[in-house]
Amino acid sequence: MRADFADKVVYQVYPKSFKDSNGDGEGDIQGMIQKLDYLKGLGIDYLWTTPVFLSPMNDNGYDVADYYKINPQFGTMADMDMLIRECNKREIGLILDMVFNHTSTDHEWFQRALAGEKEYQDYYFFKDGKPDEVPTNWQSKFGGSAWEYVPSLEKWYLHLYDVSQADLNWENPKVREELKKVIRFWKEKGVKGFRFDVINVISKPEIFENDLEGDGRRFYTDGSHVHEHLKELVADTGIEDMITVGEMSSTSLENCIRYSNPEEKELSMCFSFHHLKVDYKDGDKWSLIEPDRMALKKLFEKWQEGMQQNNGWNALFWCNHDQPRIVSRMGDENRCWKESAKMLAAAVHMMRGTPYIYQGEELGMTNAHYTDISQYRDVESLNYYEILLSQGKTKEEALKILASKSRDNSRTPMQWSAEKNAGFSDADPWLGVPENYKEINAEKETKETDSIYSFYRRLIELRKEKKVISEGSIEFLERENADVLAYKRAYEKEEIIVFNNLTGKEITVQMQPEWKEYHKLLGNYPDDSANIDGEKLVLRPYETLSLEA
Repeated sequence: MRADFADKVVYQVYPKSFKDSNGDGEGDIQGMIQKLDYLKGLGIDYLWTTPVFLSPMNDNGYDVADYYKINPQFGTMADMDMLIRECNKREIGLILDMVFNHTSTDHEWFQRALAGEKEYQDYYFFKDGKPDEVPTNWQSKFGGSAWEYVPSLEKWYLHLYDVSQADLNWENPKVREELKKVIRFWKEKGVKGFRFDVINVISKPEIFENDLEGDGRRFYTDGSHVHEHLKELVADTGIEDMITVGEMSSTSLENCIRYSNPEEKELSMCFSFHHLKVDYKDGDKWSLIEPDRMALKKLFEKWQEGMQQNNGWNALFWCNHDQPRIVSRMGDENRCWKESAKMLAAAVHMMRGTPYIYQGEELGMTNAHYTDISQYRDVESLNYYEILLSQGKTKEEALKILASKSRDNSRTPMQWSAEKNAGFSDADPWLGVPENYKEINAEKETKETDSIYSFYRRLIELRKEKKVISEGSIEFLERENADVLAYKRAYEKEEIIVFNNLTGKEITVQMQPEWKEYHKLLGNYPDDSANIDGEKLVLRPYETLSLEA
């Protein structure tokens, strides 16, 4: 199974911000179709789109009201059928985002549960109780209680996420059968893979109890039946040989090994987020601290080596629709914009796993740098702006935090050209375009041989050309040097050494005797020679350098 995707690269699209085809200021499915040749030119193998199903969009489509219908905001089922066909013509596999932990409260199943149908109440977690007696003290991931009271039923229902996202009861065989039908439906339409949203929280305990130590997550994260549920879903839908990736919330390495080990027949690979919390202060996202580079290195070492030793597989990524832009976050978007964007790309693309590129990442798109709260659209950001003010922050301090941490940073319109609205739409976009679109855009970068786009293209080519990258082992070097992320890849007689300077200063690395015979495979500085000075290798600010035996 792994050989089918080890040399592949996935591109994530956030449809609302990718390309507007009908002039309403929002991206859509036809917009995706218009840009498939661009993606083919980049060299990607799979296109993953975040949900386009019918939804009230309280959580940007991750609150599904009907898994079989397309949200009119994005288009029609005919548009989706065309997208699948056009992807297939270009040998690009379409990956759909499946939100199976919960449905929207607008979903027919939940509405029938509200109407008093016992069968559908068993599709969810309804608990009898009085208005002032919450079943447990569990907290929602979006803040507040994870339970909501329904006066007409005199019952509470569980929602680990938004109050409009009711958790499905996977212990009910009827629920599992309904979700299998959804997978079969889309598989028959020609979809080539699935991304499963927060899939490791689907298994809830038999008895709900208060969490005296935390917010409840220890009772349902990587729950007791999650692995058997996944095995059943995969086996009964015949998707074992398709590419599947699970988003894992607060997971462990040990569980991700099981999820992604081919012998377990569960998923192809896992998203884990530990490495994207190294700039959180005491676990608080809404804080401003410098990234802990040593912590970042140790996390990469732990997950890369742990997966390798136990036949697991990582999804490699920096960016997605919930994360700020990585060049703004861990690079230098001003003095070393191009160099740091390329270094960050190489740092993960040359590792063991399957790389994911988030729209605009291949251009070095930056955070939005909004200066007023009216420019934001993300409900999380708007809520936390008020929370920060209530904590005593000034408006300027709160806006500075949002400018760094808001999810809107990744959701700004794709920067296609230097034309009005970055070529995204003829109308005013639903979210403002960053002011740097005239310098950072696809039309410009696809024409330049030294662009960030061209560098990403070369990374994709190398993964396909060299098995040492797609299938080789990994061994980390410079373990105690917080400034340099370095590792060796090896496959049969092939060997590559990869150095990444994580800082804006010059760094010196001690050379091993055998490295002097290696030649340069890839770098982000235009000269052809490696900076080897006798026994030392000198890495310039944010330099990435790969040497090949």
